[in-house]
Amino acid sequence: MRYVASALAIASLTACATPGNFPSPPSVPQAKPDRASRVVASLVPVVHLRGAPALHFGIEERMKHFHVPGVSIAVVDEGAVVWARGFGVVERGKDAPITPSTSFQAASISKPITATATMRLVEQGKLSLDDDVNHYLSSWRVPDSALTVTEKVTLRRLMSHTAGTNVHGFVGYGVDTPLPTVPQILDGIGLANTPPIRVVTVPGEKLEYSGGGIMIEQLALTDVTGKTFPALMRELVLDPVGMRDSTFELPLPPSVAARACSAHDTDGAPLPGRFVAHPELAAAGLWSTPSDLLAWAIAISEARAGMPSRVLTQASAQAMLTPQKGPLGLGPIIRGEGRALRFGHPGWNQGFHSEVIYFPELRKGAAVMVNGHAGRPMVREILYAIAAEYAWPGFEPDTIVPFAVDAKAREALVASYEGKADGVVVDARMRKEGDRLTFDSKKLGVTSEVIFVSKTTFVVQDSGDELSIVLGKDGAVEALDFGGIALARK
Repeated sequence: MRYVASALAIASLTACATPGNFPSPPSVPQAKPDRASRVVASLVPVVHLRGAPALHFGIEERMKHFHVPGVSIAVVDEGAVVWARGFGVVERGKDAPITPSTSFQAASISKPITATATMRLVEQGKLSLDDDVNHYLSSWRVPDSALTVTEKVTLRRLMSHTAGTNVHGFVGYGVDTPLPTVPQILDGIGLANTPPIRVVTVPGEKLEYSGGGIMIEQLALTDVTGKTFPALMRELVLDPVGMRDSTFELPLPPSVAARACSAHDTDGAPLPGRFVAHPELAAAGLWSTPSDLLAWAIAISEARAGMPSRVLTQASAQAMLTPQKGPLGLGPIIRGEGRALRFGHPGWNQGFHSEVIYFPELRKGAAVMVNGHAGRPMVREILYAIAAEYAWPGFEPDTIVPFAVDAKAREALVASYEGKADGVVVDARMRKEGDRLTFDSKKLGVTSEVIFVSKTTFVVQDSGDELSIVLGKDGAVEALDFGGIALARK
């Protein structure tokens, strides 16, 4: 499966902790030096050109290439974390190093962690996956409409992004600015900077990634329990799993803030205020570490296998890891079958990228977190290197076959482009540099040569994103389609 920018990859168009007084994670045995060293010396590009020599990069080289100041990696083999390492610094221009206990914004990985709490409340009989979610909402309600007359918004549909709700992702807020309440976010009023969250297609009809829907799930959890969301997540998931370096608290408590790394823009400069705040906690608000994310994945996998669990029953874990529509389970994204079955989720907030992947049948997995906005491809490059070292089945870069496009057609693409996603302006440029055609977007964190794979489709080489060319009736280039975002030619 090509690693492209899609509704799932752009989960948040919209930040990592230094050593402090927080308890260290459970003692993590360090890997045999040869295995860890081979991984960080053998990063693999996300796409391979058929017929071209295989390429490998060292981690420092790629950090420089993608302007990423800090990277944190943890790897699981035989059901336990076998090594965890940090590279670089928490903020460019400062000396504090990334360590295994440094916390990053996990962004959309918040969603499957939240789903775990929802499943616990279902087990306790406080929620049902298939009731109208309005049965559990007291401080706000999903507005009735012609779309919800027969089919209702349910927790199952919210968790699997099939509830028909809008608002793909969230841009966040300045850390020193007032923040909206959850009802304000849901109605798009007051301090909210995103549109109202509404049902826009018949619930259950199709898969449409919706961070907005996860905010309805968050409110259902707090309305039915009467507890704050950070406290509820601590009680139901973080403490039972042992995620000691993780939190949903906002603002960050001092002990965590002292350990949090800074987010950086596409050029590697720290963001003003160090990072962006996300009151959309269930959708994007988790701060965590790779080792903590893997503790969650191990717990879900063990519960699925029927092993003793402090988190979920076997039935609940199996339900979470059962695809509903497409690759979405109840929270996690699920790929492969048999020994190749894997689950996890990527995360993308301003200046942060991350991903956790786990193979339950093999008891292998990894999590990677970076603090640079252009670092999305690097996360996958590291995961591909880990996959090669630890023999993950069915997880490798795609091979593409370049398609010859004449100079006139390439020249026709050279222009500036602009589009919107959830009210956020996304700008891009196509530039010609000698014989190379380059796609450049600071908002998307991508700058790389493009490789045509058909007359109207090209792949951004560094990131693997696939874009389609939209032609007008006169045959002229009108727009570029970037994972469902229409970038109109200016």
